[in-house]
Parts: sequence; structure tokens; C-alpha cells
Amino acid sequence: MIRSCSWNVNGLRAAMGKGFLDWVASTDADFICLQETKLQEEQLTEDMRHPLGADGRRYASFWSHASRKGYAGTALYTRRDPLSVTTLGIQEFDDEGRTVVADFGDFVLVSAYFPNSQEAGARLDYKLRFCNAILEFCERIRASGRHVIIAGDYNIAHTPIDLARPEQNEGNAGYLPEERAWMDTFTGRGYIDTFRHLCREPGHYTWWSYRAPKAREKNIGWRLDYHCVDPELGPAIRQATIHPEVLGSDHCPVGLVLDI
Repeated sequence: MIRSCSWNVNGLRAAMGKGFLDWVASTDADFICLQETKLQEEQLTEDMRHPLGADGRRYASFWSHASRKGYAGTALYTRRDPLSVTTLGIQEFDDEGRTVVADFGDFVLVSAYFPNSQEAGARLDYKLRFCNAILEFCERIRASGRHVIIAGDYNIAHTPIDLARPEQNEGNAGYLPEERAWMDTFTGRGYIDTFRHLCREPGHYTWWSYRAPKAREKNIGWRLDYHCVDPELGPAIRQATIHPEVLGSDHCPVGLVLDI
């Protein structure tokens, strides 16, 4: 059994002052994937590098930082020793710290921060290049006979059920037809959105805009954060959860339990 959590912390230094370490210690996760860490290597403290887990042991950590300060970035905390840790290996994405790729032998786990397509789709082409690179990566791993888990902030609400006000957000970043079409392609290849695999109910979101008054209190949100797995892992899915009670970011953590 493995347990994974993923959280866009919207600035790890800020999250550290909002109970982040207490949350880590409460998760009992084998893996914790972070997105939008917004820091550089020299800004990492010992508590950031090796937080204490629920079992009393400290996590190992791996990081991918953006070259631009205070921007993007991903990380992985792990209680298991990976065979190797890399990035996607494509410079335009690695320059923004978009992925941490950890190989555990039978499976590969990716902490991924998908780009925001921005207003009027200003970065849509970049976003779709990243999406396609992720799909190609997954297909290579799957072709090698191994499993793949893509955890992170996809910055895409796939279907109308995945945001509170779909009609009002037609044409907005994160709900563009091209983004949703890519998710159609991704799931059409068999990759499983683990939360939707187990829950078809509306009203479950992972992000609430700071700009909208009381959006979180009113649950006017979007589901942008996912654990997706290859189709062969479908029978192993035991739990896929969303944790809106965890504060400290405009996103909340999502969890996954696999029987592997």
C-alpha cells in the first residue's frame, strides 16, 4: 500500500507560517508532492528539506526550482528511496521548475505544476506543449511495462462538474476548450483521474480564488489538482480524496491510496 499527497502550497515560505509542518506530520504519506514552492535552493531551511513525518522519521526531499526567483517550482518528499530523481528533461519546462520525476522501479511518480494558460490564452501554446510532453512521457513509461502517477496542479477543470460556475467561466484560463480537449485525449488514452474514478458527485473543489470574496467559505471553487494514473493501476485505487479543511494556500491537498 502506498499513500501519496499533493498540494499547491502557493509559496512554501508562506505555508510554513500557516501550519505546513503540522500538516506534513499528520498525513502519514509515503510521498508528498508540492507545487508552486516559489523559492530557490539557498532559501531552503532544514525543516523544509527534511520535515518530520507521522512515523517520527524525517522525509528526504528533491526539488526543481525555477530560474526566475519567487516563481513556480516543484518538490517531492519521500519515505522511500528512489532509484533516481530527474526532471522532464525539456529546458523550457525545467527552467520553470515544472516537474520532479522520481523512479521507484515498478512505478514513476511525478510532481507536476502545469502552466497557467493566462488571460486570453497568452500562454496556451506553452501550456499545451507541456501537456503533450507529459502525455508522451507517460506513454514511454507505460510502454516500458511500468506504472506512472502524475500528481499535481493541472490548472485544468476538465468538465462542468469540476467548477462551481462553468457557464460564467467559458473562455477563462483553466477552462479553455483546448485545455479540456487535452484532458479528453489524456483520459481517452486510458489514464485515470483517480478522484472522478471513485466520486461522480459535484461540489468537490481544490482551488478557490483569493480575488472572489468568501469564495472558499461559499465553496465557489475549481477542481484543478489531481492524481492521475495509468489504466493498469485502476484496480489498485483504494482512495482518492480532497482535503478542503486544510488551509494555508488557495489550493487544498489531494490524496491517493494505491494497493501496490
